[in-house]
Amino acid sequence: MNILIFGSGAIGSLFGALLSENSNVILYGRRDHIEAIKKKGLNIKGKTIFNKKLNAFYNTKNIERNIDLIILTVKSYDTNISLKIIENIINKKTIIMTIQNGLDNIEKINKQFKNNKIIAGITTHGSIFDKPGQIIHTGIGETVLGELDGKISDTLKRIVKLFNNSGINTKYTNNIKKEIWIKTIINSSINPLTTIFKCKNGYLNENPILYNIVKKICIESVDIANTEGLNLKYNDILNKTNKVIKSTSENYSSMLQSYKKNKKTEINSINGKIIQIGKKHNIDTTINEILALLINN
Repeated sequence: MNILIFGSGAIGSLFGALLSENSNVILYGRRDHIEAIKKKGLNIKGKTIFNKKLNAFYNTKNIERNIDLIILTVKSYDTNISLKIIENIINKKTIIMTIQNGLDNIEKINKQFKNNKIIAGITTHGSIFDKPGQIIHTGIGETVLGELDGKISDTLKRIVKLFNNSGINTKYTNNIKKEIWIKTIINSSINPLTTIFKCKNGYLNENPILYNIVKKICIESVDIANTEGLNLKYNDILNKTNKVIKSTSENYSSMLQSYKKNKKTEINSINGKIIQIGKKHNIDTTINEILALLINN
């Protein structure tokens, strides 16, 4: 399978490296990272050890138009501009997959490429961009993929099998929307707080005041999610959030990493989108609004 990883940062580079064992993979990313890969190869440390030169580009003019699968791993705020760039690469048979944070990526992709098969996914792998050409795989997780209509097609099964054969522990679901909501609520509870207090994820469980805020965020966000017909249970989501905090206790959240580098965060696609949906249904969004306000200012 010809696979283009569009947005080869921490997660994109990790998935590209693993998938390259069984597929023809092309990486697309920022110029300094791509040039380092072309010169010395992609170097991965931590849970995965990898060093190999891969096909890598920072513009699309030399990318062949026979791509079977495009995996979008860009930040959510770069989704629209990325979709414009891949217009020149995509063909009618190209499958588009999003493995991104936030609630608004599917809507953007579906609007522009409604005639293509779209697969959405989440992953709990932890990966950090260390320096151009090098990432650190900090935590092994699980990946979940699904189609927007809930069908378990042969195509979906084939891709899930490819991921598993490449060392990416993956399963399929008939309700990917629910999985995306769950991850978004977890992110909405962890990422802003760790950014505001500039702490590792584990500190949220160590500090009783911050943990109480985590619980309140979960309650508010679950109430909002359920207005969309999700039927989530607060205790289930809190338990999942605790599990992520514990398993990533030594990690700094991706939002905090972006903040430290003076880069834009994904707050508007996470808490911001939760706020938007909550207001549409006249549900209280006070805590999410405070978090978004603090991050955006």
